Amino acid sequence: MFLTVTANPSVDRTVEVPRLARGELHRASAVHVHPGGKGINVARALVRNGIDARAVLPAGGPEGDHLISLLNSYEIDVVRVPASGPVRTNISVIEPDATVTKLNEAGARLSAAEIAALSDAVLGNLSDVSWVVLAGSLPPGVDAGFYAELIRSVDGHAEVVVDTSGPALLAAVKAGPALVKPNLEELEEAVGRSLPNVREVVEAARELRGLGARAVLASLGSEGAVLVDADGAWHAEADAVARSSVGAGDALLAGFLAGGGYGPKALESGVAWGAAAVSLPGSTMPGPIEVGAAEVRLHAELELERGVGAGA
Repeated sequence: MFLTVTANPSVDRTVEVPRLARGELHRASAVHVHPGGKGINVARALVRNGIDARAVLPAGGPEGDHLISLLNSYEIDVVRVPASGPVRTNISVIEPDATVTKLNEAGARLSAAEIAALSDAVLGNLSDVSWVVLAGSLPPGVDAGFYAELIRSVDGHAEVVVDTSGPALLAAVKAGPALVKPNLEELEEAVGRSLPNVREVVEAARELRGLGARAVLASLGSEGAVLVDADGAWHAEADAVARSSVGAGDALLAGFLAGGGYGPKALESGVAWGAAAVSLPGSTMPGPIEVGAAEVRLHAELELERGVGAGA
């Protein structure tokens, strides 16, 4: 069983338009509505592929009821933590070339009691769990050290992966998680410099390992992903006809965990899931048919040193 924690869930609306122009009237060619938030997306991807997942999340207001009703259409074990504030709505506008313009709300503030209830819900649902996924932004009222505290509390009960950004990511890294999954921009922010090629991504990932993370899975958009752990570094990539990149990084993480959560085989699995997600509308998560169609190219560290691989 995989348990995901989404501290700042959302209802995600994805609107497809022929062309986005500031200040103009647009008529949508398609609209997709999905339960959102990184942890929820990971859970959706896992259950779509027949893997058990439990999602812990705060949800308040009519918007929270809507989110839960959307989640009820999936085979996810949902643990709802009552909250007084409404669940946020995020809007993604997608053009035919897969360019995404996102409008994300901050989310409702959680009280001290609601934050404690969220932590208790996680710790009270670990008996059958092998991995805990702490994913997404933190809502107002939640300290940047929230994920780090959960990592320390979960230690010894399950492995922990963190997918977040900014101060919350750095605090989590220092708490010693099994895995962190930044995207390129988040990794650049964490190390304080631009990372123009795969080799520099590898070096930056090693810096995060030096701070405490046992492994780093860095998603690089159309250039695939890099994995760095105690045994080495690998880069994997796959071609995809892009329709929407919304949720692709979450699909990549789900595929990595489904592939064992360790080593190059898991990286290949993750990149296959991520490439499959890019080809689907909105934040639709891929199933076995889409995943099976992806062809992944894997480069080992020696190849990276020779400049083999995208962006090397």
